[in-house]
Amino acid sequence: MARYKPYSYDQSKLIPIYFADQILPGTFEYALNHIVDNELDLSIFLGRFKNDECGASAFDPSILLKIILFAYSHGITSSRKIEAACQNNILFKALSADTVPHFTTIADFISTMEKEIAPLFRNVLLICDEMGLIGKEMFAIDGCKLPSNASKEWSETRTDFKKKKEKIEKVITHILKRHREEDHAGPPNKSLKEKRDTQVKKLRDKSEKIKKWLMENEDKTGRSGKIIKSNITDNESAKMPSSHGVIQGYNGIAVADAKHQVIVGAQAVGSGSEQDSLEPMIESTEAHFKAIGKEKGIFKKTKLLADSGFHSEANMKMLNENKIDGYVADNRFRKRDPRFETADRHKNPIKKTKPKKKYFTPSDFNRDERTGEVLCPAGKSLYLKNSNFAVRGLKGISYMARQSDCAPCRLRAHCLRKAHTVARQVTFFTGKTKEAKETYTQKMIKKIDLEKGRETYSRRMGIVEPVFANIRSTMRLDRFSLRGKVKVNIQWLLFCITHNLGKIQRYGLQMG
Repeated sequence: MARYKPYSYDQSKLIPIYFADQILPGTFEYALNHIVDNELDLSIFLGRFKNDECGASAFDPSILLKIILFAYSHGITSSRKIEAACQNNILFKALSADTVPHFTTIADFISTMEKEIAPLFRNVLLICDEMGLIGKEMFAIDGCKLPSNASKEWSETRTDFKKKKEKIEKVITHILKRHREEDHAGPPNKSLKEKRDTQVKKLRDKSEKIKKWLMENEDKTGRSGKIIKSNITDNESAKMPSSHGVIQGYNGIAVADAKHQVIVGAQAVGSGSEQDSLEPMIESTEAHFKAIGKEKGIFKKTKLLADSGFHSEANMKMLNENKIDGYVADNRFRKRDPRFETADRHKNPIKKTKPKKKYFTPSDFNRDERTGEVLCPAGKSLYLKNSNFAVRGLKGISYMARQSDCAPCRLRAHCLRKAHTVARQVTFFTGKTKEAKETYTQKMIKKIDLEKGRETYSRRMGIVEPVFANIRSTMRLDRFSLRGKVKVNIQWLLFCITHNLGKIQRYGLQMG
């Protein structure tokens, strides 16, 4: 029988460690250590320290940046866990030179980087550009919806919160009433009394939380002006559908370059809609390149790819007026693609509890092209109402049914959508008016439906989706741990900086 040398993990050993030897060339920590010490301009942090004559010594920003970005590269966002890693992990010890910042110092450093985060992002972007990692030929923009440090159960309108508060108060009253009745009935059960007291305290805390929020906040409104749900924990976050279900969080927008998927623009927004983010992202990306002194008007020569979430008539007009070579899909893009003609038969059928009611369309009305006579599905004749009908740049002929025919008609429920409508009107469109102009959406549809347009747009997914895959899956940065748009935006930019540092490590010039 084979014999093996004995071993045990239940032991310790004191070993002399030279920290510089732990940071091996070719690793992420080596690239991070070299860039922070030799490439980054950390003078941007000097304004936050005023202890040159008095006060305690501060931790060097380079040390804090190293341990934070290294922690993020391993999916660690908790400041307490970062502190613990500095105490126990040899690589964290090597990067921090055996210093252990308190978790409150780490948390405060991250959450107060509002002024420094953009220059820091640009500094890393400049390094990527000087190493030739940015092609500047094609950018792709998309959003990544991540949950934040807020519960979606606390998302309601003011009316709903008021009802919730009333319900909590009723439950408290009921518990106290039962408590008094049991006191009169006999000696109280001590454990049950303590349990109910704890329950009442929790409910009162919730009620007070709602009351305070109602006093300080009004309802939020959406783009259409309608009231949308607010969140008590983080009112700047939003309830949004995602590939992982409905979440309460933020949408991390990123602009990625085609050459090595380097992120050239980033911003976190508290909205699931991406239409309002296209122009600000273009402007901020241009500002980044202008600030590093590399390009003025970067989008003048760079193609921009975006999915249907960024499509709107206003955005297409903006791209056209700014002479940006954009390729933005609309929500009917795949329907027009012959490759997706049979896509519906592969989908799982949707179970519908109620069949959708079918109403008669103009195609159900029989129109004689020669005489102009129109008969409704019930066989009744319609009279000509307007032979020069025009709407939204389209011209047509409008017909109207007689009230005496519609009132007793047995097909009325399938013809008139509203019960108070007295008679059916139908319009047959014959073409465009002379004044009708081609919309910017139509121009984009023509452009993107060409063979070249479809080939160009097909590259979008391969450019930007790997960026989110790397952040969410490889680095395991799949949620925001902070609250508030400013702080979440700082954290999102730190995620993107970590991603770009990984690109420098893998594809940049050899350092050291």
